[in-house]
Amino acid sequence: MIENIDAIFKHITQGVYVISVVKGNQKNAFTAAWVMQVSFAPPLICFSINPEHHSYKILQESGICCISVLNNEQYIEASHFGQSICKDKMAGFQWQKTKTGSPALADSLAYFDCKVEHYANAGDHQLVICSIVDAAILNEGNPMLYTDTQDMDNSSELYKS
Repeated sequence: MIENIDAIFKHITQGVYVISVVKGNQKNAFTAAWVMQVSFAPPLICFSINPEHHSYKILQESGICCISVLNNEQYIEASHFGQSICKDKMAGFQWQKTKTGSPALADSLAYFDCKVEHYANAGDHQLVICSIVDAAILNEGNPMLYTDTQDMDNSSELYKS
């Protein structure tokens, strides 16, 4: 095993996002740090999700999602949507409807409204490759970086031998 892999991974520059999913009356959102652009033409974006997560089932059924870019002061949002014990995680936050119907976090920096193109296995996660249906800048500011969240997600626990 590589020593301090959790700390070393924090040196990979990545942002922090809230990804929302909706299917009829079912909706949920979760915090993600593994998001990246994968193509210019067509514009594609990719993120990683644990297939055991409640949002994964909703995503598979609907085929749509919205990726909201958090600013560097939205620690409450990052922490809140990183939890899986909340009954209605989306309550108490302002949401903006997008073209696909997936909600964008209204006070985020920007959003990418997406349609799932395909999935790929990636260890204990699934990669979700999406076409971007719509996108917009909502607010000014600086994006939150994963390294800024310290061990908010308790990822260091995953690397214990």
